[in-house]
Parts: sequence; structure tokens; C-alpha cells
Amino acid sequence: MEQITIALPSPAAGTHRSLSYLRFGQQGRGPKAYIQAALHADELPGMLVAHHLRLQLAELERQGLLLGEVILVPAANPIGLAHTLLGTSQGRFDLRTGQNFNRLFPNLSQAVWQLVQPQLGADAQTNQALIRAAIRTSLHDRQRDLDAGDELSAQRLALMRLAADADVVLDLHCDCESLLHLYTGTPLWERVAPLAGLLGASVALLETESGDDPFDEACSRIWWDIAALAGADFPVPLACLAVTIELRGFVDVDHATATRDAAAILDFLRLQGVLAGPLSQAVPPACEPTPLAGCMPVAAPSAGLVVYLRELGASVRAGEPLIDLIDPVSGSVQQLLAPVDGFYFARENRRYVSPGTRLSKVAGKLALRSGPLLSA
Repeated sequence: MEQITIALPSPAAGTHRSLSYLRFGQQGRGPKAYIQAALHADELPGMLVAHHLRLQLAELERQGLLLGEVILVPAANPIGLAHTLLGTSQGRFDLRTGQNFNRLFPNLSQAVWQLVQPQLGADAQTNQALIRAAIRTSLHDRQRDLDAGDELSAQRLALMRLAADADVVLDLHCDCESLLHLYTGTPLWERVAPLAGLLGASVALLETESGDDPFDEACSRIWWDIAALAGADFPVPLACLAVTIELRGFVDVDHATATRDAAAILDFLRLQGVLAGPLSQAVPPACEPTPLAGCMPVAAPSAGLVVYLRELGASVRAGEPLIDLIDPVSGSVQQLLAPVDGFYFARENRRYVSPGTRLSKVAGKLALRSGPLLSA
């Protein structure tokens, strides 16, 4: 195991932050996996899973069972880790810019296409190598042009450069209160399904473009974008399997759960040829995937006290009452209804909310939304 630190630009006189990551295995040898936790710095279940991965990967490396390289970033957002306001962590949005830490990653598809278009040929592996080289060049160009004091953009670029040549990218997050679920690209589902089964995911949300360029999509979408531009005569493999894993809710931070999640991730890395050795369990069947555009939110029309009427994991029908929203001053009660038939898998953890707060998510089977599909 090698621990490496990347210095970020100083945001203010007399201060600076750094991004640390761990490398297991030999750089450039075999398949590469990239795993990061707490890009939203207040989402801590992934940080504990990363701790257990660190311990187990160190032991696997000692036993000579690493067939490839693993990059592990246990705290992917040092900027957000420092953001505390009135005693509460503010790790989702950058306090200086207001930007979501998991949005606005570089969309490199067009830049890379311009570089590789004249060089693509009939061999998929050669094309893959050309595209990866072009990704590195594009990221280097963005690093060169970066404003000297732009700490947030520097952090995004540092993470992208670590993941740019990875075969597997896993981004560990959590929701407010939720069952385990994941997001991935529609073209990747067949290869991601074993991971969903191993983790026991209740929901898998698929898309080809969710909007606002989250990290996982910035890593993987470039491959199907370029494949579409290149056409059938110039085969382009989907060389980056990227997944955002939502490890339940904010408070689901315990050793037993994190140990199981880490074991499932290691089994998936065995399936991908990154690790040697037998699986710790048979691969269970995966949940049925649903479109991200079919994941329908229920928002609060006014401020009020929230009382949930159904538990997570329920299959609900459109029009079924999900929430009582109570005005404590007037005593009025609004019932908020399920927007579609679907699976009720996530909800807000606060019980008093302001107007517009997304309170619940129901995964439906029909793609009903368009435009940006992710929450703020």
C-alpha cells in the first residue's frame, strides 16, 4: 500500500488543503479499479466502507492476491470536510460557490472526439488506448488552464485524473433515509447487475445522461458518446464501468453493515479480474432496473411538520397517501400522494421542512421526466 497526497490550491492566505489517496497493487499492471467515498462530505457510510476496504485490501496485497491496481480515496472532498456551519456539516454544497460537489465534472466527450476521430480504426483495443490517451491529454489541458486559486475545480480535476484510466469506478454516497440503491449508465447495466445483487440493492436507476455531469457519468459517458459518434466501422468498447452506490441513509454507519458492503465490493472486483480468489458468496439475483427518469419525487408544497404514512420498501400505487404535512400554527393537514405506481425507497430525514423540499422518492417503471434528473 502506498499513500499519496495531492496539494490543492490555497483558498486563503496561510491555509491549504490536500487530497490523499491509497494505491494497492502495481501502477499500470492489470485491470484498474477506482473507489472514492464522501464526495458529498457529510455522507459518511461510504467513509466507513472505505476504512474496511483499506484494511482488507492491505491484507489481500500482502497475500499476493491483487491482479490489478486499486485506487482508494477514503475522503474525496477535503474542502467539504471543512465546511461546518453552526455545528452542522455542510458537505454537499461548496460554501464559496454554492455548487454541488458532485456536479459539473468535466464533460470531455467532444474534446476527446476531436483528438481521436482521425486515428480510430477497426481494432477496439487500439481505439480504447487512443481514447484513454486523449482523456489524459484533455485533463492535462484543463489543469494547465486552471485559475491558480480555483480550489474546487482543482479538486474535481484531481479526482478525474485518478479515475481517468480505470476499468471500474465506484463512487460511494448515501441518501437521507433510504434503502441501498445505485445509479449507473443504461449501457452498463448487464455488467453492473452482479454488483447490485452482491450489495442487495433494492433499486437500480439507469440513464445515459442525467444532467449536470456527476462524477460517475463524467467517467463513463464519454465511452458511449464516442461509440455513437464513431459508428459501427470503428468499434469503441465501454471501457469504464462507473456506478454511484447509495449506501442507505446518513445514520447507517456501523461496522457490521460496512463490513458486509466492503465484502460485496471486493467480490465484485474479483468478478472484474482485479482480485484473485473465490467469492465470499454466490451472486444473488439483481433487482429489476428502472429508468432514472421514472424516479418521481414528492415535494412539500408548503412548510410544515412531516409525518410519513408508509415505510421504505413498500410497493405503492399512484394516488396512495404517503405523507401528512401539518401546519402547526393553523392545524391544517395536507396529504401528499404517491405520484406513480412504484417502489418507495428514499425519504427526507428532517421532520420539519420548508416549501419545495423533496420528501420522498418512488421508483416507477415509466420514464416520465426530462431535463436534469438529479436533485440539487
